Amino acid sequence: MVAPTVGVVAFLTVYPFVTVFSNSLFEYDYIAGTRTFVALDNYRSIVSDPQFVRSVVNTTLFVALSTSSQTIAGLVLALLYYERFRGRRIATTITAFPMMLSTMVVSAAWRTLFHFDIGPLNVILQRIGLGRVGWLINPDIALLSIVVVDLWQWTPFVFIMLQAALRTIPREYLEAARIDGNGTIGVVSRIVVPLLGPHLLTVALLRTIDTFRLFAKVYALTGGGPGNATETISYYIYREAYRYFNLGRAGAASVLAFGVIALVAAVYIPRLLKEHP
Repeated sequence: MVAPTVGVVAFLTVYPFVTVFSNSLFEYDYIAGTRTFVALDNYRSIVSDPQFVRSVVNTTLFVALSTSSQTIAGLVLALLYYERFRGRRIATTITAFPMMLSTMVVSAAWRTLFHFDIGPLNVILQRIGLGRVGWLINPDIALLSIVVVDLWQWTPFVFIMLQAALRTIPREYLEAARIDGNGTIGVVSRIVVPLLGPHLLTVALLRTIDTFRLFAKVYALTGGGPGNATETISYYIYREAYRYFNLGRAGAASVLAFGVIALVAAVYIPRLLKEHP
């Protein structure tokens, strides 16, 4: 009964992985139209490549900042929208709107906002007496600027997930906690967060995997620059494969990236299964 599904999944996952791993063991010469077996040389090459190391650091920093900030912001929004108020449905729709937009559209809009000369953000800063900020051209804050864009676009996803989970908590629990003298912080920390634990883990896993694959925003906003201050693993793989045509090195980087994602999933999933046996 499940054989067709297993076959499709295997074709879409196992076959590409085997192909990429096979590519990582060869060095390609497009002019001669040949490839040479080099075993693990491509892996040794990229591990010792300072640009690859920098891309790993950038990706790790981006994943940590984006996942944590989106989880916290999504939880805060879910708590704010938990109480009934007029216009809640309309407000929820507006809040969820950013995640419905194409990443390239979002990037184009924020690129305009971040523009050094004519960007509205810098215009406002200049009018209130502050200097202009190189949001996308300053290597010290360019990655943080991309974090802000990702936070704006994908916090609604976390908000919707946690809002649905929050509604499964009986209101009697929260009312009893308030009667016992707990303030808002106490109710959230002692009742809401523990009960939402499995859902928070699920959201964190999904956002970790998605942010780890960051490519489109880097491509559209900074192109990996300035220098390689915003170059991520995905962008490094793209550059090696489609600019330099180093399929072997790109394949090796892809396999290593897959290993990291598999490791993250191996840490998260047992905890989820423990919560939901």
